[in-house]
Amino acid sequence: MTDAAQDIRIAEEDRLRVEVYDLLAALLADPPSKERLRALGRLVGDTTPFGTAVDTLAKLARATSAATVEREFNDLFIGIGRGELLPFASYYLTGFLNEKPLATLRKDMADLSIARAPNVYEPEDNIASLMEMMAGLIDGRFGAPASLEKQREFFNRHIAPWAGHFYSDLEKARGSVFFLPVGTLGRIFIDIEREAFRLGGT
Repeated sequence: MTDAAQDIRIAEEDRLRVEVYDLLAALLADPPSKERLRALGRLVGDTTPFGTAVDTLAKLARATSAATVEREFNDLFIGIGRGELLPFASYYLTGFLNEKPLATLRKDMADLSIARAPNVYEPEDNIASLMEMMAGLIDGRFGAPASLEKQREFFNRHIAPWAGHFYSDLEKARGSVFFLPVGTLGRIFIDIEREAFRLGGT
């Protein structure tokens, strides 16, 4: 992180949004390590549906091993040939990979000075990358924090049309155990963001 990035201050509610986007990005990009599982096991929720999902995730993190979660991750997202789910915008919106939604995203990424990481080989429209991009727009990883209007535009173009459906599918997937509450967290959070943007705030 650069000094300039470290100097950026964002509102508390935006910092919390960033934390949720980053959590979802991390869990969906790679199987969680033993250390991440320990950190997840310390999370504490509340009595809301979102908080209950946090508590469930924490409980599962304490009760499972990194190897078990890695097998589940591979079955869900990688598989032999393909996993149970294909977490890409193009697939959800067109039924095929590498279609127009990806091209549109790449154009918007260029306009927003968002570059693909050199060690990432999947198409940029995968759910983990989009969660990370949204977090970066909010907290200024790509320059100044994006205005609410730019956040809304990116969310409505690249996340809202399909991410809730993906997270619902993750909740219902045959192989989901540890990732079931991840799906619940994502589904609820996307609904919260959609409604907040609709009302003109977050």
